[in-house]
Amino acid sequence: MRTPATPARTDLEHQLDTDGVATVPGLLTPEQCAELVAVFDDDARFRSTVVMQRVGFGAGTYRYFADPLPELVQHLRRTLYPRLAAVANEWAGRLGEDPYPTSLDGLLDMCADAGQHRPTPLLLRYGPADYNCLHQDVYGDVTFPLQLLVMLSRPDEDFTGGESVFVEQRPRQQSRPVVLRRSAHPRPP
Repeated sequence: MRTPATPARTDLEHQLDTDGVATVPGLLTPEQCAELVAVFDDDARFRSTVVMQRVGFGAGTYRYFADPLPELVQHLRRTLYPRLAAVANEWAGRLGEDPYPTSLDGLLDMCADAGQHRPTPLLLRYGPADYNCLHQDVYGDVTFPLQLLVMLSRPDEDFTGGESVFVEQRPRQQSRPVVLRRSAHPRPP
């Protein structure tokens, strides 16, 4: 399995510090994307399903993976977590907060100690006109400040639309939206 390519830490840090969000193109091959898309209809791979219309979260469906996670999802988590933890720990230092474990196993142990045992990676499926309402993903007392979103479909080829809106809440100021729309581009080999 190839290791995901990531930009130099300074590029990622700059994007995160400036906008609170960063893009890392080419994490998965088209075949890897298709593999994960195909998993969505396999009920045995998931621990729960949320139909967003039923709970007022938007329109579409998401499914939480069950243990064991798909090998590809687990590989991404183990490969990318140390880089993300370094950024999270730099932010924690700036804010005078406790650091995060430097390994994924350390974070999972911290979550387990807080009674958080279920895996949180999920797979979303949107149809025409579907959307996800603005929200924060918080699953318990232990939260990690960064999330990874991987687009498995190709913009302008598999679908149209697909903007993601991130909102920076600034004390005593107006909130600032950051809108990202991934453009279609060839994935690296």
